[in-house]
Amino acid sequence: MLRTRRNVPWIQRWSRPIIGAIAIVGFILTTYLTITKLTGGEVACSADAASIADCGGVLNSAYAYPFNPSGKTGPPLSLFGALAYLAMASFALTPLFINAEKQKQLRKQLQDWSWWLLLAGSFAMATFSGYLMFVLAFKLETVCYYCIGSAVLSLSLLVLSIVGNEWEDIGQIVFTGIIVALITLVASLGIYSSAEQPVITEQVSPDGKIVISRPDTQPKPPKGWEVTTTSGEAEIALAKHLTSVGAIKYGAYWCPHCYDQKQLFGKEAFSYINYIECAPDGENAQPKACVAANIKGFPSWTIDGKLYEGTQKLEKLAEVTGYTGPDNFKYKTP
Repeated sequence: MLRTRRNVPWIQRWSRPIIGAIAIVGFILTTYLTITKLTGGEVACSADAASIADCGGVLNSAYAYPFNPSGKTGPPLSLFGALAYLAMASFALTPLFINAEKQKQLRKQLQDWSWWLLLAGSFAMATFSGYLMFVLAFKLETVCYYCIGSAVLSLSLLVLSIVGNEWEDIGQIVFTGIIVALITLVASLGIYSSAEQPVITEQVSPDGKIVISRPDTQPKPPKGWEVTTTSGEAEIALAKHLTSVGAIKYGAYWCPHCYDQKQLFGKEAFSYINYIECAPDGENAQPKACVAANIKGFPSWTIDGKLYEGTQKLEKLAEVTGYTGPDNFKYKTP
């Protein structure tokens, strides 16, 4: 009696090598990012200046540090990505190195176990990548080609883990996927709960002024970071005086030094400042006015026909404009 060999679909015959190859590509990508981060190098991005800023900004954001997002310290996220891809490659390829003739039972057991590991791992990676894509689109509001590429690789691993094996019960796949996805999502939200808000740390200097540090997130167009300091009587009085004498501040919403200047005044006081936004995608942008004023750096002030570049102390602005009101200014930069 002749036994006919079951016709196995090509995707099931080649799924493990393909999964292994994709995982190795992901491992190389995340290892490159990890090495670059740990050595203090610059990640290669697009030649476009805006793309470089977006790329580097995302990879240096609070979301790039899962164990301490509020402090941006500890192992980078790319390290854990590299370990995840390495594990997926091992799950996919290890059974292929077992001799099918001499160790048939061992190879079958490894194949069965590793398929479940591949399924659970790919569900976790795809869910986490989906969460990061949400963060990229709605929290950071920018583009990161490395992040998008990793998400595509993770989704590919999930698809191949599902269609690459002859599963006996589809219900088990669905149940496993739901449980793993929920655990991954809850863990992600818990880990990054402290990364949802800018971290503004304040400390009092020996002269009694509050030293303000910069925020821990990327600026969001068109307004950038929200001013978090509270204006005092002196800041408000100076701001009104500067406007009355025709002083103009030029800046860009994405400029951290411009943000420092805003923080020195406080939210209420800065609303009185005659401010011109130079970034074309900023709120009420006037890039032509910045060009006409020969603005070459941010922030810049024009006072009585003279240009002052860089973040200015409020005492300096008071001095050059003849301000005589209260001068108990609350804040200072580091």
